[in-house]
Amino acid sequence: MGKSNPKYSWRDILRQNAPKRPAHERVSDFAEIYSLHDEAAIREQANRCIQCPEPLCVTGCPLSNRIPEWIRLTAEGKFLEAAEISRSTSNMPEICSRVCPQERLCEGACILNACSDPITIGAIEKFINEYAFAHGDVTVARAQPNGLSVAVIGAGPGGLACADELAKLGYAVTVFESQSLPGGLLMSGIPAFKLEKNLVDRRVALLREMGVTFRFKTAVGRHISIEQLREQFEAVFLSMGAQKPKPLDSPGADLSGIFDALPFLAEKNVPELQRCSIPVEGKRVVVLGGGDTAMDCLRTAVRSGAMEAVCIYRRDLANMPGSKKEYLNALEEGARFLFLTVPVAVTGENGFVTEVRCARMELGEPDAGGRRKPRQVPGSEFSIRADVVLVAYGFDAFSVTTRNSATEIAVNEWGTIVVDDNQMTSLAGVFAGGDLSRGPSLVVHAVRDGRKAASGIHTYLRGQEKRHALLDACAT
Repeated sequence: MGKSNPKYSWRDILRQNAPKRPAHERVSDFAEIYSLHDEAAIREQANRCIQCPEPLCVTGCPLSNRIPEWIRLTAEGKFLEAAEISRSTSNMPEICSRVCPQERLCEGACILNACSDPITIGAIEKFINEYAFAHGDVTVARAQPNGLSVAVIGAGPGGLACADELAKLGYAVTVFESQSLPGGLLMSGIPAFKLEKNLVDRRVALLREMGVTFRFKTAVGRHISIEQLREQFEAVFLSMGAQKPKPLDSPGADLSGIFDALPFLAEKNVPELQRCSIPVEGKRVVVLGGGDTAMDCLRTAVRSGAMEAVCIYRRDLANMPGSKKEYLNALEEGARFLFLTVPVAVTGENGFVTEVRCARMELGEPDAGGRRKPRQVPGSEFSIRADVVLVAYGFDAFSVTTRNSATEIAVNEWGTIVVDDNQMTSLAGVFAGGDLSRGPSLVVHAVRDGRKAASGIHTYLRGQEKRHALLDACAT
């Protein structure tokens, strides 16, 4: 009998997701719930890839990662070579592999979805990069200084990616961060059961080895102005993220016991960033919203000893913006979901929350974005008991102002910064990216903007050098 065609291995090899700790075990701590495949299993999963001539997974990845190449090398057992290719297009593949919603990106675009389950791209990316770290293959070297300096504002994923790219080109990079720790939402907003914080520390340590300087507890507009930054540095990259919470706009929103999602997540996951105490042990917790932040709040509340954790979302499961994988994890861990439900008021006693008044919803005609618009069902109101309400309606970008109105940075109608194809703002030499220019989005989008901005900065400053050299030549 002849050997089977490896192009059709996906028929014989089932997709095997990364090993996951059982729910009853993982809810007792904040450690990551997924572990790594062993070498044999990861090679087998990589062998499912049919090596498309026009790989849709690359198109589906915001970073255009060279996915088929490092999957092929993984299948051959060449894990270090695979990781090297992975790092060539991503500044933090070990992080993106953990936090990216692969089902909506690379894996969602995999051609095998038409006939089988997609390749476990995220699990393979995580394995090869952790393998490289474990074998001491992730090393850095300081580039030859080029004599130019750049300020990066915000130590989130976009800022870290930009700093990484610029340091490789020999720029003296200083990262300004308003918090006391680097990482932005990687540190404060994404729970450790999805991304353990030592992984962020490890990535930042590599940047320090490359010569990147960090200045913490320094906020632009409060401790230093954009004008001062422009005077001190040849270029500036703004990447402060979107951490201004969308408020609850319902009667009773001023009652005690109602909190924004981010302070709750920061307190429970990174005590160093604690802003306030939000105890939930033994309490009924209601989470408002249907995105990944809502899933994170539910799962964090369960781990923090909540009596129950209930999510209220106005659309159905099919229209929920959060990752379906995270929804299933929350469900396994004991969270409850009330779909097609909207809060209409919060009631309380003695100034403290006791109930959330809700109404049933139904889906009407699609809106401009194609999602069916929810509408309230008359006479459908009911109440759910609550001791703590966490508002996870998303975030807006903070406004960026200058002291000189003549040099204001242009923003669009949504309040996000307008940038050109090189990520440069209306101020020459000032660049922006991530949530600040696109609105709340994914970590991988921030990384892409950071990389693109670094390229734009390099092109801009080289152009300035040539211009000055030409002017000097003309003057002589």
